Amino acid sequence: MKNFALIGAGGYIAPRHMKAIKDTGNNLIAALDKNDSVGIIDSYFPEADFFTEFERFDRHLEKIKRQNTKIDYLTVCSPNYLHDAHIRFGLRIGADVICEKPVVLNPWNIDALEEIEKETGHKVFSILQLRLHPAIVALKEKIDAAPANKKYAVNLQYITSRGHWYHTSWKGDISKSGGIATNIGVHFFDMLMWIFGEVKENYVTQHTTTTASGILELKKATVKWMLSIDANTLPEDVKAAGKRTFRTLEIDGDAFEFSEGFTELHTESYRNIIAGKGFPLSENRRAIELVHKIRTFDQKK
Repeated sequence: MKNFALIGAGGYIAPRHMKAIKDTGNNLIAALDKNDSVGIIDSYFPEADFFTEFERFDRHLEKIKRQNTKIDYLTVCSPNYLHDAHIRFGLRIGADVICEKPVVLNPWNIDALEEIEKETGHKVFSILQLRLHPAIVALKEKIDAAPANKKYAVNLQYITSRGHWYHTSWKGDISKSGGIATNIGVHFFDMLMWIFGEVKENYVTQHTTTTASGILELKKATVKWMLSIDANTLPEDVKAAGKRTFRTLEIDGDAFEFSEGFTELHTESYRNIIAGKGFPLSENRRAIELVHKIRTFDQKK
């Protein structure tokens, strides 16, 4: 049984990590969040210690370390802009780290973290769960088996409507979330590059606080993409049905369906990590470089 600590217990994604820790037969020792509305912990680890102040959390981990209780993994589910600092903390307390997407906001953060990995002898693993989705794995195998010169036309649209709260939260601050392309797009960009190869050209047609779009020339595909949190961008038939989310991925005009099959992907990610088969920092570099370029793209050039 491995011992875990978790930072960011009050967020949307934290319960998936708690479930993964439990489903893999491991134990959550302590959790941290500045907000105390974290009763979800009781569903998984009612005996876990909980803190709202980092200093007390840090002191507690040091105390249990002196009592010969090892923290094997630190799970990081905090806001995007804190990932770098919290990963560094995990490595320096002698734990391996499991971090939600995006692992960091800037490519140079990866360079620095790789140096700390060398110094500490511990590793950082990221959750790239789309690479584990059966339908996406099958698609990659199909593309890999196609003629090397085959070029695909891909259209990606992902609209997930958000209310006014989004802009008040850290997610609405581009310096903290990285903006739309980073916060909700990094998984999709990683998936597309994993399947269709590296970026040859990148052109951004729109990048606002609510919507981003552009064209990517990948090795094996031309990708038109649009990401949005604005309900006004929903197709009329989707609005009429009272839905607030729309996702479509078309390849050469054919719809590719992968809406189902997500419930166990975090648990599968944890199984792989614990078995020594997790995605290391280096697997994140291309996607982090791309979303940074999208964020800083100058449309006037």
